[in-house]
Amino acid sequence: VVVVVSALGGITDKLLQTSQLALQGDEQWKVEFEAMVDRHHKMIDTIITDTTDRENLFKSVDALFEQLKSIYFGVYLIHDLSEKTQDAIVSYGERLSSKIVATLIRGAKWFDSRNFIKTERKNGKGKHVLDSELTNKLVKETFSSIPKVALVPGFISSDKTTGEVTNLGRGGSDYTAAIIAAALNADSLEIWTDVDGFMTADPRVISTAYTISELSYVEATELCNFGAKVVYPPTIYPVYHKNIPIIIKNTFNPDGVGTVIKQEVSNPHSKAIKGISSINDTSLITVQGLGMVGVIGVNYRIFKALAKNGISVFLVSQASSENSTSIGVRNADADLACEVLNEEFAKEIEMGEISPILAERNLATVAIVGENMKHTPGIAGKLFGTLGRNGINVIACAQGASETNISFVVDAKSLRKSLNVIHDSFFLSEYQVLNLFICGIGTVGGSLVEQIRCQQEKLMLENGLKLHVVGIIDATKAMFSREGFDLANFREELQQKGKDSNLQTIRDEIVGMNIFNSVFVDCTASPDIASLYKDLLQHNISVVAANKIAASSAYENYRELKTI
Repeated sequence: VVVVVSALGGITDKLLQTSQLALQGDEQWKVEFEAMVDRHHKMIDTIITDTTDRENLFKSVDALFEQLKSIYFGVYLIHDLSEKTQDAIVSYGERLSSKIVATLIRGAKWFDSRNFIKTERKNGKGKHVLDSELTNKLVKETFSSIPKVALVPGFISSDKTTGEVTNLGRGGSDYTAAIIAAALNADSLEIWTDVDGFMTADPRVISTAYTISELSYVEATELCNFGAKVVYPPTIYPVYHKNIPIIIKNTFNPDGVGTVIKQEVSNPHSKAIKGISSINDTSLITVQGLGMVGVIGVNYRIFKALAKNGISVFLVSQASSENSTSIGVRNADADLACEVLNEEFAKEIEMGEISPILAERNLATVAIVGENMKHTPGIAGKLFGTLGRNGINVIACAQGASETNISFVVDAKSLRKSLNVIHDSFFLSEYQVLNLFICGIGTVGGSLVEQIRCQQEKLMLENGLKLHVVGIIDATKAMFSREGFDLANFREELQQKGKDSNLQTIRDEIVGMNIFNSVFVDCTASPDIASLYKDLLQHNISVVAANKIAASSAYENYRELKTI
């Protein structure tokens, strides 16, 4: 076994923050530094029980801290923090943690990854990238005879020419493990993290999201690139070529199923969509103008200008008429992207061939991923139909010819609703959910709530339907919650937690919740409540009425409600 370890949680960030304090001449760097020392000392005291081992470990860890303190002091004195110094500073996280784990695992042999993970600068500048050929050769030499447990610090590397410490980027410990696994033709690559594996969606947004037991390399890569931070994306590439399975497991739930990533999934007839991922800080930049039609090289100029300035593009959408190209970038890159593109096309803008380039901000990108989509007709139709029925406007979309990913851009305020409605409509959820707002809890409404309470389990079991009451309203009080309510005690809860109800409050709360598959159930006989129907329907909230007030109202009103 080759064990690759990352730094203690949060230490890499703390190393970077402390270096900034030292650079600014802020004495607080010493306090932050001592806090890091204290944390590592406490860790050693807690987990290393043998006295001799503990003393030896304290010596080697404190020697590393002395070096780190000297570097910080140098930054503090001369107010200079070069890239080389920063790389040296962040390397200490893994160097310290790997020494602790190497002592903890009896008989483990520690290897310095700087000796065999080698990087180079392409064209003499830019980021450090892995020199795969040299690294593979050195890994094979280093591990020509592998001890029972080899212990390696992840993330850190060294420049092949100068020998200076470099790193593989945030998440680089996964990458280190993948590089070693591929070079040694390992049986498997296990990544032990703090989640159960890849989920069908973000569990913080969708409570019914569950762990995906199997993914292909392509599916995992697509999900990684769109915000699923389970695995550092470059990790997949080295082992994919050797067909080495990646097993994702949760350190805090070792008995959990986890996710296996491999060449081919064992059930080819599984659901068409495996998972949904998203990027919630998206800006859309559109280059458009009649002067673009039929002109060769416009897209080349767009992407060359962006690449030269280090701007990453994660979505491209172009009309077949060629008069507009939309690109998705992170919000942080939007201003620079507009600036460089306006500069690149200054002449065309001046002549009126291309419009001035602006960014549309506060958007979100959603991607649905699954290799089975290519064998299933109508996926895109179902996707956009479902979004439309829930009042979600799609601003741009893109689908690759491989058909494993359909990406689209929506307003950021619609992200939660989009994720929920897709998860629900593609049966990634165990049940289809209807979110109910029940207005009026007298004889009719009270009986309905009681029926829902009694029938909930049966409906879920026999019909795959979950009736989820997210709003309860009576003549004086109203309460709303995405999590729903205890229907056995809803009257007491309404009296204790409910806020004063009036037409405006009811309308604002329901529309503002912007929840998917929502249904307003009117169990009153109130013309005032019936007057809300039009507004609710216009916001894609379905209406069920236990009275005939709206249906027997003035014909103009009735006709308008029917046509919305």
